[in-house]
Amino acid sequence: MLDPATAAILAIAFVGFLLVAGAQIGVSLGLGGLLGMYLTVGPFAANAQLATVPFSTTNSFTLAVIPLFILMGSLATQARLTTDLYNAAYNWVSRMPGGLAMTTTIASAAFGAASGSTIVNAAVFTRMAMPEMTKLGYDKRLSSGCIAASGTLAALIPPSVLMVIYALITEQSVGILLVAGLVPGILTAIVFLVGIYVMVKRRPELAPMPTDAIPLSKKLSSLKNVWGTVFLFTLVIGGIYGGFFVPTYAGAVGAFGALLIVILKRRAQRGVLAETVRDAVLTSATIFTVVIGGILFARFLTYTGLVTTISDSILAWDLPPLAYFATFALLFLILGMFIEPIAIMIMTLPVMFPVMTSVGYDPIWLGVIAVKMAEISLITPPVGLNVYVVRSSSPVPLTLGQVFSGVFPFIVMEIIVLFLLVMFPSIVTFLPNLAR
Repeated sequence: MLDPATAAILAIAFVGFLLVAGAQIGVSLGLGGLLGMYLTVGPFAANAQLATVPFSTTNSFTLAVIPLFILMGSLATQARLTTDLYNAAYNWVSRMPGGLAMTTTIASAAFGAASGSTIVNAAVFTRMAMPEMTKLGYDKRLSSGCIAASGTLAALIPPSVLMVIYALITEQSVGILLVAGLVPGILTAIVFLVGIYVMVKRRPELAPMPTDAIPLSKKLSSLKNVWGTVFLFTLVIGGIYGGFFVPTYAGAVGAFGALLIVILKRRAQRGVLAETVRDAVLTSATIFTVVIGGILFARFLTYTGLVTTISDSILAWDLPPLAYFATFALLFLILGMFIEPIAIMIMTLPVMFPVMTSVGYDPIWLGVIAVKMAEISLITPPVGLNVYVVRSSSPVPLTLGQVFSGVFPFIVMEIIVLFLLVMFPSIVTFLPNLAR
């Protein structure tokens, strides 16, 4: 048997090799964890973990909320809630500088309350908004960057899949974490809107102003079509916040509510519904593969005592709390350039969470910060998952360089929001303190 440090080096190198070879991140982490356990605690323990972890993970009551939220988002898309939101937002803000980009931001933030998935948001609004903005003469970099960045709002605005993952790893309340993301998510959307306004004011050629004025009567009438999103948000978050049901039940209720909306809007064709469910299942399976692989790797670190050793070593540095936070943030940003957010959380939180809470950071505040860092990583090169989603989903010819160039101003805006959350923690903790 090898010592844990040597085994860890070999396991991490093996994971890196698999990632470079093109293997899926969940498979890479899982195989790396199994290799580490084979080398340190023997084949019996490794085989036992391989036999039990996939079932125990997918059988988790907490994780059951993920496929339910994803199904809710898929059904909401089928009900064309995105179209209703987009039309209403367009009627109200299209005459402002960068109005169509603002429309996309507002509609994406609102739809985040019905989908919980950054990928779904980015893909849906790319197909919907990119052709419209291109037709009106918007700069492709602004258009694609706005869509990619706005899609990340679903990471914070409840229901959020990343919040559920954080709750699972750190054993925090899912309901409290979902509520905690609401105000920071809205704040991020507001900063995006201000940023778009400033950019277009300084460079009007980025976003030509539409010539047709929209009457007030049309603006008001468009609001009646957003009832579906308002209904779903009230049903899910109101139910959790009001104590009517736990988050897992909220996912089921939300999915059922989305199905009712589909039926009421007469869009419940059998073939389309089957395709919607299939897409939700595939998305859920992808997420669960990452979670299972990450847990196998985390078990290797735990069984060999590396988690405790590393945590104790970091605490022994006896640094100021702000230095630990800087280390935490830097770790997320660096890993976010190469690995998707769920995998980052599973890999880092077993080590960093006890360190951060030991030096005095609130676990709920830390959860929002972790999700915010993951949100930034979704648009950070070279991986930038949302950037690739926008590029692959775009009906308009688009290069990765254009999208990465377009998201850069939004990365700056995200850092501004992060600074505000760090300087004023009550932005995060206000609602959770009321909900407790």
